[in-house]
Amino acid sequence: DTLKNLIAKLYVDHLSNDGKMVNYQAVASSPTFEKYCQLTIQLQNVQLTSLTRKEKLAFFINVYNALVIHGQLKMGSPKNMWQRYRFLNSASYLIGGTVFTLQDIENGVLRGNKKGIAQLLRPFSKYDPRLLVALPDVEPLIHFALNWGAKGCPPIKAYVAKDVDRQLRKAAKDFLETEDGIQVNKAKGEIHLNHIFKWYQADFGDTDEKVLNWIINHMENSAKKENLKTIVEASSYKIMYLSSDWSSNAMD
Repeated sequence: DTLKNLIAKLYVDHLSNDGKMVNYQAVASSPTFEKYCQLTIQLQNVQLTSLTRKEKLAFFINVYNALVIHGQLKMGSPKNMWQRYRFLNSASYLIGGTVFTLQDIENGVLRGNKKGIAQLLRPFSKYDPRLLVALPDVEPLIHFALNWGAKGCPPIKAYVAKDVDRQLRKAAKDFLETEDGIQVNKAKGEIHLNHIFKWYQADFGDTDEKVLNWIINHMENSAKKENLKTIVEASSYKIMYLSSDWSSNAMD
């Protein structure tokens, strides 16, 4: 709880109002961040196997987003997709006695041990003790909560175990309302989706139609949702993917 409170305070003090930009310089010199760094050493004592599903979700989302900030302050911000991929595979914490990289947290724990982007193997082999910590199934809503430290990512928030499912549904709704999440051109029958739906398509459905229905079911009631429903029901649409902004989410 102390860790969660420190993370929440860091976010209040050093994030933009919409949660998308981080003042890394201010974080680096913040006493709260210094306390947070000291506390991360105690993560090795966390009893991960005793956590409930909701506790795992909130704990690992919070740790992931904080580790991205911590990692960039220590290792520098990735400048391109290749550097970002390397960063996701190297920034790590020792949690409950084993090492978890960002990749391990996202794909191993939160996606139920599924292969990530450009991964040939699942993160955890069948004898890996971390497999006991992995959620039994993929949780698609985590994609609207994890922030890789780039401008095109969903906003950063602190998540609370007892409320995590509602918070995640709201994060998805909010993201799908933005131009970064999805754009619908009813006249042309074009649907422009965020890359999340390309890279992790299997998490949302094994066909385009299932993915689009998942999106419709998780959207706010809005004109955009009605337009999307109309072209999906008419089966006359073309899916395209939005270009993502991979530049750093550092405040100038």
